[in-house]
Amino acid sequence: MKKLFLIIGAPGSGKTTDAEIIAERNSDDIVHYSTGDLLRAEVASKSERGKRIDSFISHGLIVPIEIAIETITSAIKAAPSDVILFDGYPRSCEQMDELNKFLESDSDVELLSVIEVVVSEEVARERVLGRSRGSDDKEEVFNNRMSLYTEPLADIQSFYESKNLLKKIDGERTIDAIVDEMELYLESKI
Repeated sequence: MKKLFLIIGAPGSGKTTDAEIIAERNSDDIVHYSTGDLLRAEVASKSERGKRIDSFISHGLIVPIEIAIETITSAIKAAPSDVILFDGYPRSCEQMDELNKFLESDSDVELLSVIEVVVSEEVARERVLGRSRGSDDKEEVFNNRMSLYTEPLADIQSFYESKNLLKKIDGERTIDAIVDEMELYLESKI
């Protein structure tokens, strides 16, 4: 059975970096996927789906649910390891509902926890605008991404809290402190 951990957080919260480090440290047991990386890889492939995805990402908008859920569920099922860290998903109530339907219908995948890496908007803005990785790191696009993240956040938190699955981690500390806490938490759930 695949054991799934979702990692959510604002743009610039460090969720992807945290998950990458944990997966590297535990490469035999844990695999990490970033929704953003999966979608960017599709864009880089220049496929028709990639072109559609790019038209959303380049404007800081959410990729349509059917494309995102197909990309994510394919990655989960094909994962080379039983423990999967998936960051950047869900980003809307619709995505959460669709993922929940998938999890309820597939007994081979169990969601063990949703980990929220918590940072203030000021810290997120400083980190994102300071890294300038691509077109999604401009002020206007950051503002779009931030509002897309914060609008459904209370509902997403409430949903996972009601299932006793939400774990919040302070993302404004050193990377080592964050990763160590997250790794200990993962070990306690596996």
